[in-house]
Amino acid sequence: MFNKVLIANRGEIAIRVIRALRELGIKSVAVYSTADKNAQHVREADEAVCIGGPQPAASYLNMQNILSAALLTGAEAIHPGYGFLSESPEFAQACAECHLAFIGPQAKTISLMGNKANARDTMRANHVPVIPGSNGPVKDSGEALQVAGEVGFPVMLKAVAGGGGKGIRKVQRAEDLPAAFAEAQEEARLNFGDGRMYLEKIISPAKHIEVQIMADKNGHVVALPERDCSMQRNQQKVIEETPCSQISPKERAYLQKITVKAIKAIKYENVGTIEFLMDPDHNFYFMEMNTRIQVEHSITEEVTQLDLVKAQIRIAAGEDLPVTQKQVTIHGAAIEARINAEDPVKNFQPQAGKIDQMALPGGLGIRIESGVNSGDSVSPFYDSMIIKIIAHAETRALAVRRLLDALNEFAIKGLTTNRDFLVALLSSAAFQDGTYLTTYIDQKFLPAYIKSQRQKGAQE
Repeated sequence: MFNKVLIANRGEIAIRVIRALRELGIKSVAVYSTADKNAQHVREADEAVCIGGPQPAASYLNMQNILSAALLTGAEAIHPGYGFLSESPEFAQACAECHLAFIGPQAKTISLMGNKANARDTMRANHVPVIPGSNGPVKDSGEALQVAGEVGFPVMLKAVAGGGGKGIRKVQRAEDLPAAFAEAQEEARLNFGDGRMYLEKIISPAKHIEVQIMADKNGHVVALPERDCSMQRNQQKVIEETPCSQISPKERAYLQKITVKAIKAIKYENVGTIEFLMDPDHNFYFMEMNTRIQVEHSITEEVTQLDLVKAQIRIAAGEDLPVTQKQVTIHGAAIEARINAEDPVKNFQPQAGKIDQMALPGGLGIRIESGVNSGDSVSPFYDSMIIKIIAHAETRALAVRRLLDALNEFAIKGLTTNRDFLVALLSSAAFQDGTYLTTYIDQKFLPAYIKSQRQKGAQE
């Protein structure tokens, strides 16, 4: 087992890893930008090293500075968290060349599955159903038009190296495709340094279902209960739950079977997630794979009683998985809401500034994962998510009730957040009965919510 691990990240995920390391008796090294010098993850780590200026490119994306910090502090491994360098094959390879363990899959696997066109081809070769679309990248908008004509509109243009909702465009009509292709390609070049695009038919209406997996270095693979991530806005997840209330035990077993088969075929190691779309007839189609821990891993931990971050660390150190597939059981239901520093009424404009006061909820079945405290500042340079509130209970209905109560207890002064938006979402009939789809927020919920909030503001 490692003696010291550096966390190449910030915020709540850095704190989550630090706490897991502490429980394992491993020393932690935090890295921080000049904007984060007083951040909570810096305060909680055993050591902390400044790696550059506030812009991500100067700090959290600066491979040389992060590797130097690891070597100078005597760290033996690096945990990348999520975002930033977590899915960079170049970073994973650089860690190996510096004789540092990368707490994640091998560089070649990240490269294979990070290229979404290659991932589709790999899954298709292993008999995992994929969304109809192009076989690999399309060379230009003309070829994209040809493929779209074959699979039928509407279609989705996606960056081969994409993520986080960047380099993606929905196209309803053939005449709109050339302009959308140029926009998505330029966005992909700016964000990922790779302008290659591929195309998929839009499966809509649909549910966004993902399967969490664990795989060790000795070929053991376990698939955990699925998560329903359909409550999303502009391809960004807002609320996640597990298990999906609309999936039967037989369908769960099928998903886990094809997922395990694919993971074994690519010789994957560590924790990862396979994402699917489920159409109204409950057909499942592979979308992509995330070769890292995810924001919503917490709800899976609640219902399985497994520590996924500890599992990541143990797997990277060469240990076997903590459970077999037969030992995986579902304990109740869990739901997660993401508290973001943003203003939903102003088109979800990110908010930055000091948190004057903050009161976090508690109670039976409530878990809080926060990257900030009262008196901390929220920087404009990074993602707007500041807190995750997770509710766990023996039934879905009780988990919803607990999460609503927790959100209503949560209070913050100094910054605008999306708390009221989340309360309204959880209270909606579509969420209460579990039938919501990926289009629900954008097409149905949000227009009415914005109108009601503006009317309320005018009256006040």
